[in-house]
Amino acid sequence: MLFFYLILPTCLKVKIFDKDNRDFSIMQEKNRDFSFLKQNILKYLDFKGISKYEFYQKTGVSNGVLSQTSGLSEDGILKFISYYTDVNPEWLLTGKGEMIKSDRPALIETQDIIKGIPLITYDAVAGFSNMDNEGAAEEDFVRYIVPEFINKGVEFLIRVSGSSMYPKYSNGDILACRFIKDRLFFQWGKIYVIDSSQGILVKRVRKHEKYPEYIILESDNREKYQPFDFPTSDIRSLSIVVGVIRLE
Repeated sequence: MLFFYLILPTCLKVKIFDKDNRDFSIMQEKNRDFSFLKQNILKYLDFKGISKYEFYQKTGVSNGVLSQTSGLSEDGILKFISYYTDVNPEWLLTGKGEMIKSDRPALIETQDIIKGIPLITYDAVAGFSNMDNEGAAEEDFVRYIVPEFINKGVEFLIRVSGSSMYPKYSNGDILACRFIKDRLFFQWGKIYVIDSSQGILVKRVRKHEKYPEYIILESDNREKYQPFDFPTSDIRSLSIVVGVIRLE
C-alpha cells in the first residue's frame, strides 16, 4: 500500500492511500454483444501477429467465436487473459492505458496535471458520466492535482457521505474513481460508485450465484447495513474506486 502527504487547495494535510486493481472477475449478461472486447482481442492478435487459428488452438476457445455476432462467454475471456498474460486487463476491459503490461510507471500528460481531477457532488455523478470532461468548465468543479491518481486514469473524486462503508471508508473521505465503460463487468469484491434510480450507491459488489441478472451490494458496516440484491438493469453508470484521500 502506497501512502504520502499532499497539501490540498483547502490547506488540509491528508494521507492518500492507493491500491492496485489487477485481479478481476467478469460478469456476462446472457446474449449481450461484447463487440468492444472482441475488437480489443483482435487488435491484440494483430499487434502480436497471431492468427485466429493459432488463438483458438492455444487458448481452447471455440473455433469461429471472434467472427460471430453473439457475445463472448466469461470462460472465453478468462482463457484469453490466462494464456496471453502480457495483455493489460484495464486496456482490454475499458480501452484505457497501454495494450501491453509494463513495469515502468506510466507517463503523465502535462495537460492532465494542469487540469487536475474534479471533485464532484453526488448529484453531479449522473451528468458527469455523460459529459466530456474536456468540455467541463473550470469553474464547475474544484480540481485536485494528484499525479498517482492521474496515472491510474482517475476521472473524478467524490466525498463519502454516511457510515455504510466504515471502517474501510469514513464520512468525509474522498474517493478517487474511474468510469467503467461496460456496466456488466466487475472485479468481484471491489467497491464501486453506482448511479441508479435509487441515487448514488457506494458499495462492495458480489456475484449473485442464483440470478445472473442481479448483483449483491454490500456495506462494510454490516452491523447497521444488510446486503441486498440489485438488478444490473438499474445501473445508469458504473465507476470503480481506485484510491482514497483521508483527512487526518
